[in-house]
Amino acid sequence: MAKLGKRTNAARANFAGKSNLSVEEAVTLIKKNAKAKFDETVDISINLGVDPRHADQMVRGTVSLPNGTGKTVRVGVFARGAKADEATAAGADVVGAEDLMETVQSGKIEFDRCIATPDMMPIVGRLGKVLGPRNLMPNPKVGTVTMDIEAAVKNAKGGEVQFRVEKAGVVHAGVGKASFGEKELVQNIQAFIDAVSKAKPSGTKGAYMKKIAVSSTMGPGVSLDLGAANSK
Repeated sequence: MAKLGKRTNAARANFAGKSNLSVEEAVTLIKKNAKAKFDETVDISINLGVDPRHADQMVRGTVSLPNGTGKTVRVGVFARGAKADEATAAGADVVGAEDLMETVQSGKIEFDRCIATPDMMPIVGRLGKVLGPRNLMPNPKVGTVTMDIEAAVKNAKGGEVQFRVEKAGVVHAGVGKASFGEKELVQNIQAFIDAVSKAKPSGTKGAYMKKIAVSSTMGPGVSLDLGAANSK
């Protein structure tokens, strides 16, 4: 615990007084202080000026990070017949129909992303109470209810990130690993900010992006200069 305390205190000292940084400055600072024994994830958190309780202020979408996430994503697919074969060939980890529904109902969820063909939604719909709270419910708006199963599986495996605003008006996601090069992280962060910016809902009033912060798994967060973050 003493070592952890020293590392944490040292990181906080390095971050003290630093805010409203450019994306490049923030990435340099985070990488320099990511000293855990594992490859820390670099996270981004964006505070939005929306109230997601109103349908016209909901923010959700997907973005394919140019350099991937550095994370292995397990993909589950609800499909039958040829589409089930297509899912398997594309690299899906779990494929099924009623059998997969029963597996999920038993509490065994062996995937991080869930994709379904449209005809499977009556089955998947029964799993709303299980998949919904885990943000795993397939949705056509983010391309996870589709007939193009091959593309959906490959996108999920290749670094596509889903985002959805939470009740407090915050969107967050992992945008890479501390072991990534600085240029790779900067590109990923900018791609995520751009995607959230483009997802601005029609019902938004006043400032849309209120605060953007980035951090590593074990490190303090640092805020970005909103002007700089949005200007590229």
